[in-house]
Amino acid sequence: MAQEEWKSFLPDFCGVRMVMAVVLGAVVLAVIVTLASIDQLAAFWSRFSLTALYILWIALVSAALICLLRRWLGGMGHGLAGLVAWLLVLAVCAVVAEITAWLLPVELVAGVEHRELLARTLGIGGILGALVLRYLYELHQQRRRELAENQARYQALQARIRPHFLFNSLNTVISLISSDPARAQQVLHDLSDLFRAGMAAEGQQSTLEEELALVRQYLEVEQLRLGERLRVRWELQDLPLSARLPRLLLQPLVENAVYHGVEPAPEGGEVTLFGSCRKGRLQLAVSNTLPPGGEKVHRRGNRMALENIRQRLQALFGEAAGLGTGMVDGRYQVRIWLPVEETKR
Repeated sequence: MAQEEWKSFLPDFCGVRMVMAVVLGAVVLAVIVTLASIDQLAAFWSRFSLTALYILWIALVSAALICLLRRWLGGMGHGLAGLVAWLLVLAVCAVVAEITAWLLPVELVAGVEHRELLARTLGIGGILGALVLRYLYELHQQRRRELAENQARYQALQARIRPHFLFNSLNTVISLISSDPARAQQVLHDLSDLFRAGMAAEGQQSTLEEELALVRQYLEVEQLRLGERLRVRWELQDLPLSARLPRLLLQPLVENAVYHGVEPAPEGGEVTLFGSCRKGRLQLAVSNTLPPGGEKVHRRGNRMALENIRQRLQALFGEAAGLGTGMVDGRYQVRIWLPVEETKR
């Protein structure tokens, strides 16, 4: 975190989006300067072409220098980095103005003399450079505030799910102690791994592979308790197992499916886990059969866990992720989707 505190507020000016933004801003500025310096609109295009070329040289060379020095600037405080970047812009303005005056009659560029061209270039470049740098600093601070708020929100949501997970797991152990102590001991070993995941560091993320392993451990525990009443079906299609996920994303969904769909039914029921990934979008679904006449019972009592997961996805991925529920082929289904990188192992 200490290194992040001094990370430069200057963006990567070598990126395609930033280069396009610099070019667009330079062209807009050229239009404004040209309109302010001509007496007749008939002369607009001839003056605009030279003015745009002049401003583009200043803007692109300044962006290139800041890009090349970004790592060096990143080791400075924000104030010093901004001052150095501003001085670089002024230096580029002076050099380009001098080169232009040496190569071309300045009247062709702005209709002014050499000294006036230099003064105007330094004045406009200094003012706009300061404004742009200030804007980038405020944007950087705003993003840091949003990131801190999202992290705090995520950690609070993460913590809220642990008591629910803990108490239901302990009930599983209690139900086995009197009837089968050996199985109860085995369950406790499995629960130690589950608790370790539940008590992980605040804000720590998991991978899809780890989440699926956690679900399998939980289902093994429940299988010991429910026996043949619990049937599980896996439908996983070429998933990116290294994809980053919020911790304890799937296990609460499976726990709800067992608690609301399988356990109340005298004959038990089936839980199905489905997963697919296409074009950088991961989709995961958990569905379960319902006890006789148990749709209303199933849907009552699990809204906190679902809303918790929905808010954690929103905090980490924004509008690109989400959670939906509904009835599909007579079964209750919870589906989540989120963006992932296309990396498989």
